[in-house]
Amino acid sequence: MDTKHDDSVLGRARVQDTPELEAYYKELKDLGAGALWTVANDIEPWEPRSSSVPMLWRYEDLRGLVLKSSDLVTPEQAGRRVVYLVNDKRRDVSAAVGWLYTGIQVTRPGESTSAHRHRASALRFIMEGELGYTVVDGNKIMLEVNDFVITPNSTWHEHGVEEGGKTCIWQDGLDIPLVNALEANDYAVYDGKQPLIKPLNHSPLSYSGAGLIPADNEWNKPYSPLFKYSWKQVYPALLEAAKVNEGSEYDGVLMHYTNPLTGGHVMQTMGASMQLLRPGQHTKAHKHTGSFVYQCAKGKGYSIIDGQRFDWKERDIFCVPSWAYHEHVNLSDTEDACLFSFNDLPVITSLGLYQEKVHPDGYQQIK
Repeated sequence: MDTKHDDSVLGRARVQDTPELEAYYKELKDLGAGALWTVANDIEPWEPRSSSVPMLWRYEDLRGLVLKSSDLVTPEQAGRRVVYLVNDKRRDVSAAVGWLYTGIQVTRPGESTSAHRHRASALRFIMEGELGYTVVDGNKIMLEVNDFVITPNSTWHEHGVEEGGKTCIWQDGLDIPLVNALEANDYAVYDGKQPLIKPLNHSPLSYSGAGLIPADNEWNKPYSPLFKYSWKQVYPALLEAAKVNEGSEYDGVLMHYTNPLTGGHVMQTMGASMQLLRPGQHTKAHKHTGSFVYQCAKGKGYSIIDGQRFDWKERDIFCVPSWAYHEHVNLSDTEDACLFSFNDLPVITSLGLYQEKVHPDGYQQIK
């Protein structure tokens, strides 16, 4: 049975302040306590409510400033040379949306960072450059544009660009705000040089081919053993899927990056996906719990998020807050568009908090 969504119905707080109540509230406050009915309507909303707002960060506006940072500070001075992207309503926790952080990192040829680890999980989406690499727990992996890379929590990792390469820029995504909110974060720097324990590209060569997994390799960690998901395999997979699958009317051809051993999310707290929008496609609007950060990997188009239009092209980054209606449009009539995204769905779904709602009219009106 539907319930009317206003505070006049039974079960919602409707207490009017009186001098006696005001005095009572002060007595409670002085003892570190409070009356639930004074906050109940705020902490128990009728529907999920996000404190974030939709935002778009244009790469052409930020790229010059990202590169300028490499003239001003070294990777060693900065620890990590990153321009972070912050939501107008989440500046207090340095979040891009919800409890997710994102930023844009730059590394020049011959540069590298010291190996370090932290309790927060991290991921990378490669935006430009050549001969970049990451080292995760002794596994060195070369990076190419549009590759998706994970550095799970508490793994030793470092990044760099080989001599003779081209300056690399990639998007970082981390659950730092969430782990800080849980008061569980930490950070450590490796003492000395992290040794390489596997051949170059061992992880992607072992796990990313034809649905096969090595029979002689034991893996007991709670995250994916595949540290890099190559665009040169992901994009053809999208095209093949599009031949036989109409896809979702809300997301187009949507495919998740997964742990090849379990089929589940790549890490415990963050998931990631790539979706393809066919030429001219306009998806229907829906909303769901879970915060999302998007990057346009290919093509151009726009998204309508809670009635606001955000135009994007390759390398632009935008966010969709939890429980915000959203729909996507590919502006090209001849070329597909691809959107990379990462999210907090592993947390949302594991806690039983996922819910979804379609727009009653199918599409939104732009405000």
